[in-house]
Amino acid sequence: MIKFLLLALALFSGLRGVNSQLLPENRCITFTVGQGTGCDWMCNYCSNTLGTNNYYFTDNVCSYETGGCVGNPIAGKQYTCCSASEEYNDEL
Repeated sequence: MIKFLLLALALFSGLRGVNSQLLPENRCITFTVGQGTGCDWMCNYCSNTLGTNNYYFTDNVCSYETGGCVGNPIAGKQYTCCSASEEYNDEL
């Protein structure tokens, strides 16, 4: 059921990738983006899928700057975002 919901979300939101996998044991989502997908979309996808605004990209592809989420994702590459743990929050 969860895979179906993720697929529906991906198709509805414009994800053109071939892989999207939620890993609940470490609160991460791994996905592939298609041509023309930017960091603004990726940040919204991570936030909505993980259910939090407190997350990070494991390879720092996207970051927040004045005006929004920016970066240069590459089509066909896998990206992973994870919700930040309580330990991570304590370090901020």
